[in-house]
Order: sequence, then C-alpha cells, then structure tokens
Amino acid sequence: MEVQMHKGNVVMNTATMAYRNLLKTVHNPDNFMDVVIQPVLFMLMFGYLFGGAIAGGVKAYLPIIVPGILIQTMLSAGTGSGAQIREDLDSGVFDRFKSLPMAHIAPLAGQLFADSLRLLIATVTSLTTGYLMGWRPAVGFGWIVVIALLAIFTGWALSWIFALLGLLAKSAAAVQSVSLMTMLVLSFMSNAFVPLHSLTKPLRFIANLNPVTYVITAIRQILATGGWTHEALLVVVFDIAVVAVFAPLTVWAYDRN
Repeated sequence: MEVQMHKGNVVMNTATMAYRNLLKTVHNPDNFMDVVIQPVLFMLMFGYLFGGAIAGGVKAYLPIIVPGILIQTMLSAGTGSGAQIREDLDSGVFDRFKSLPMAHIAPLAGQLFADSLRLLIATVTSLTTGYLMGWRPAVGFGWIVVIALLAIFTGWALSWIFALLGLLAKSAAAVQSVSLMTMLVLSFMSNAFVPLHSLTKPLRFIANLNPVTYVITAIRQILATGGWTHEALLVVVFDIAVVAVFAPLTVWAYDRN
C-alpha cells in the first residue's frame, strides 16, 4: 500500500512540475519561440527563398523541407531542457524544491515530461505550416501520426543529452551556446534541406555519419511508401540506446547537484 502511495506521489509531483515548466514556456517568449515561431519562420523562409533554386518550385521542395524542418525543430525544442534546468539550478529553485514534501526526482522528470509536450506542439506547428504552404502527403493520416511520434521520440531521446549538459555546465549561457551550435551542425550537415547527391563528397561523407540524416530519411520513406522501413527501425533502436545511456547519467548528475 505504501509503495502504491509513493508511486502515486511521484506521478502527481512529476505532473505538477511538468505543468510548471509548461507555464514557463508559455510566459517566456524565448522558450516559446523554438516550438512555435521558429518552425513557421524557417518553413516560410527556406521554402520561398530556396524552393525554386533547389527543386524548381515551392511545392516540389516541400516534401524535402517539411521533414527537415520538423527534425530541426525537434532538435531546437529538445535543447531547451538543458538551459531551463541550468537556470533553475542557478536561481536556487531546486534548493527550494528539496525542502518541499515532494519526490526527489520530480523536478527532473517534470522537465523532461514537459519537453515531450513541447515537442508535440512543435510537431503540430511544423506539419501544419507545411500543409498551409501546399504540402500534401501521399499517405493517410495514420502514417502522419507515425512520423510525428517518431520525430517526438527522437527529440525526447536527445533532450536527455542536453539535460545532462545543463546539469554539468557552469551557466545557462554556455548551455545555450553549445546547444545552438549542435543544433545548427546536426541540421545543416545532413539531408534536411538539400538532397544528399547534391553535396560534395566530403560533405556527403559527413552527412552520412550524421544520425539526423537517418531520421529524416526514415520519415521521407514512410511518407513516400506508406510503410514501416528498415531505416525507421534503426532510428527507434538508436533513440532507445541514447535514452539507455544518457538517462542514468542524467539522473546521476542530478543527484550530485
């Protein structure tokens, strides 16, 4: 009975902390920008500026750019967890949490659960913007849900890495700088915005080593074929491996802090 009550307290405390972090996202323009404004801005900017040069037109470019912007947005939204955790640590909020009758793990778990909801908002925003620009997937709605869940799970898995960075870094500014550079390198050194065959051999070699390339390829293949692919399975295995490695490290760093 006590074990069940303890589990219930952990769930309720985590939900409360997740709600707190979502409120921070809504009321803080910096945190809200990467899940709503950024995907709209990038989709419009890249679509109308480069669509004609790369694919001959905006509509022809949308099947390439929609998965690319979607994953770039997942990266950007996932990096936000590290900066928010560091800000809470620096402000002393976590010290306050220690004095409250709540589960020890709730602040960290709440942050990462809130991240999954932020990723959901970012996914809906990205896909809706693409649709309003003329993107019409050839698959049914069920497969759209599948690629959305695949993107969200990938973003959530990577958020564990950035949460660990937030716990180990010295300042929120350092976390934001490293996160921004990582997001830009992973998204632009991939097939997010251009076909792989258009890259030079050195850049193509780097892009083929980039895990983001495989995530985007898996999403494009699902949207083109309407079926689960080998690449999609590899992405799921990769995401699980990332969580298996970095979740314990993040909890360990959290306990140290």
